[in-house]
Amino acid sequence: MAGNHNNDVLGLSITDRCCKGNTGCDWDGTLRRVVNEPIYVQKVYDAALFNLQGLRTAANQVFSPSLGAGARIIRILDIRCRKFFNPANINDARNLRAIPTTTISGGDIVEDGCGNPVRVIGPDGTASETIVFVNTEDCDEEGKGTPIFGTQNIEIVGSVVVEIDVIFTDDCDKECEVTLSATIPIGSEQHPLLLTNFFELCIPSVFDTAFLPRFTEFCNISCETRLATNSISRDIMIDPRTGTVRANLLIALCVTCEKKIIVPVQLCVLSTGFPVLSAEVAPICSSFPQLFPDQIDRRRPCAQEAEVEVETE
Repeated sequence: MAGNHNNDVLGLSITDRCCKGNTGCDWDGTLRRVVNEPIYVQKVYDAALFNLQGLRTAANQVFSPSLGAGARIIRILDIRCRKFFNPANINDARNLRAIPTTTISGGDIVEDGCGNPVRVIGPDGTASETIVFVNTEDCDEEGKGTPIFGTQNIEIVGSVVVEIDVIFTDDCDKECEVTLSATIPIGSEQHPLLLTNFFELCIPSVFDTAFLPRFTEFCNISCETRLATNSISRDIMIDPRTGTVRANLLIALCVTCEKKIIVPVQLCVLSTGFPVLSAEVAPICSSFPQLFPDQIDRRRPCAQEAEVEVETE
């Protein structure tokens, strides 16, 4: 008896490589469920965004794998660049990082008495914010902020991964497609790639507040690359005996940095309530505990009132 096998059911391959997130926040588009809520958060009083660029050259960079004796590259399909990151070791020296060092004028970074800046916890969960003090008395009288000025040096250390999709012919003139890859160092702690920029930020009052303003900054890096002269014959060399591939590249480091002045505040916002998620497994328990307490600022009907309402209905 022949079995009827459904390949779609028995297949082990994953048909959908990507996914969509579920936040649990649903809104029907009306204002019936919208209420005002007080939240205690960090408010941004001023911010500045900067785009910086750096350039690195890579000469005679070795790529793998080797293509074999007599190989010849006839076409380049794509060249990609991404930052290197080792998830098994966050302290890996090859991890591409932007290390900012900032000095300000017109104000002071609050220190602990031993020359160390006082750092407080930011929204990222780490001690990423420093406390700033400026004499804001003059601008407070005008209802405005007080400017500070700064210089930022960004040291880029670590490596990038470059991948090149090529079509080559082997010693039998057969066309093959392969991806060549290499990990290319950009800078080390002793010899980083250095970028510099200048900025101005506006500080709110340091007197009419329970908290001194905080300064924070963060950066992200991407990279782009191409052949040094955009010529396969000039920029790519293949050893005729071993098939080892070497290439000359230009690597552009694209850096986005943002600086913010932040103060903890309490705000009133409009909300539709807590997120509600549905369990994805069949429950065995008859009930489950809730994750957040019920609201206590709205009157709830007592048991007697509820019974009266039921009898009236």
